Amino acid sequence: MDPQIFQKFQEAALTNTWGAILPEMLLGLLALGLLVMEMVLPKEKHRLIPQVAIWGTAAILVWFLLFFFRQGGGYLGQQTFAGMLLHDNFGQTMRGFFLLSGVLVCYLGHLALGKLPISKTEFYHITLVVTGGMMLLVQSHHFVMLFVALETVTVGFYVLVSYFRHTSLSLEAGLKYLILGALSSSLLLFGIVLLYGAAGNPELAGHSEHAMNFTALRHFLELNPDNVVVIFGMSLLLAGVCFKIAAVPFHIWVPDVYQGAPTPVTAFLAIASKAAGFGLLLSLVRNVFPPMVEMLQPILIALAILTIAVGNLAALTQQNTKRLMGMSGIAHAGYLLIGVAAALTVDWAAGAVVFYLFTYLLASFAVFGVMLHVGGGAGHADQQIEHFSDLGTKSPFLAVVLVVGLGSLAGIPPLAGFVGKLLLFIAAFQAELYLALGVAIFGVVVSIYYYFGWIKATVFRVWRVAPDQAEPLAGPSPALAIPRSSCWVLGLLTAATVVLGFFQGPLTQWFAAL
Repeated sequence: MDPQIFQKFQEAALTNTWGAILPEMLLGLLALGLLVMEMVLPKEKHRLIPQVAIWGTAAILVWFLLFFFRQGGGYLGQQTFAGMLLHDNFGQTMRGFFLLSGVLVCYLGHLALGKLPISKTEFYHITLVVTGGMMLLVQSHHFVMLFVALETVTVGFYVLVSYFRHTSLSLEAGLKYLILGALSSSLLLFGIVLLYGAAGNPELAGHSEHAMNFTALRHFLELNPDNVVVIFGMSLLLAGVCFKIAAVPFHIWVPDVYQGAPTPVTAFLAIASKAAGFGLLLSLVRNVFPPMVEMLQPILIALAILTIAVGNLAALTQQNTKRLMGMSGIAHAGYLLIGVAAALTVDWAAGAVVFYLFTYLLASFAVFGVMLHVGGGAGHADQQIEHFSDLGTKSPFLAVVLVVGLGSLAGIPPLAGFVGKLLLFIAAFQAELYLALGVAIFGVVVSIYYYFGWIKATVFRVWRVAPDQAEPLAGPSPALAIPRSSCWVLGLLTAATVVLGFFQGPLTQWFAAL
């Protein structure tokens, strides 16, 4: 081996500070431990595996928040692994987001898979691996790490989406996600190659041997913002990311995949995968593409307007709950895109995007949790809004959770979702994105119609009485049995949604500084 190359490897190895990725390593060890448990424990003890996955991930989350979050293991502000990773407060916050998502997805998986004759250990194993991949993705500072982490997440979702292999809808959803996911990965990789080729060209100013590093690429873009190859590469890169966040016109996979996937996986896609896409987009917008702001911001605004319009209008006629959550999720991606566009000129807008993602997490996981208890315990693909009729009588607790969750998604004050939208709209106003702001406000008004249609189906029979107001038109419905654990989990999500609607001062200060 050439001595110079060997020396470069040695220098790179000196930056391999494994303590900086200790949370991801713990998740990986926990995932491997689940497989070992399945091999060594007797079959009647396999019921312990979901508990270990849930409580193990929760323990990592608590340890992370108490001992690792503030200081980042002592590596905040540093690049590690030869510039592959950048450790900052934004990455730390998103790591906490994904750990919380992992705990909740494992819990929803326990509810959905509990009584099904299907292998369960692999579900939790893949969920933890995907969670770790997302945590690495939002810390990426190099295109090699970005692509490897992104493909780890994507390949995991290929398996999870089609996990109910005994149903044709799940297999169909997995196949569609596989085909379109491969297309998006190809676009992303093609864009990376073009940017690398342009930035590594010795005939251009600012070229670098490390053109895949975000810092080096940004320096090149500052000197060559009008290069045609760079513009084309950036466009392909954005197209690949837009697939992950389900932005129009890269959203066509959402309805069928959301409907066919198991409900916990649908929640994982709708919340954590979307957040990973926006974390990646924010990282690129803030660390790589600031020199392209005059070209990039109009593109993001156009995507946001189309995404809000298509998502909300398509959701108006949906009666299938999963498809409704999918189309409304597209609209939420549009609101978040406005925040990303504003982040190009407003410093605190990135924090508003992250705060919105947290409010979306609380409300959406609450809604998906209720869906698992209504109309089929596994969250069947044909679950309709009508299955929630009279839920207020069958289970007042679930009805309250659903109403609060949907109200927060709709942006009804004083819930957390209202504050999240308000912060995004203020950022858009300060960035002078008036057209996008007007479309977003109109989209919120439209969304109230279909969210409140679901709410009406939930509580209507509670209030519908006979003309003489003497007695209800129908007798009481049988009560739904709810596990005590669900009461705690859904209750905490609902309480957090309400509390954040009133008190968010310290959190907004933290997010504003991201």
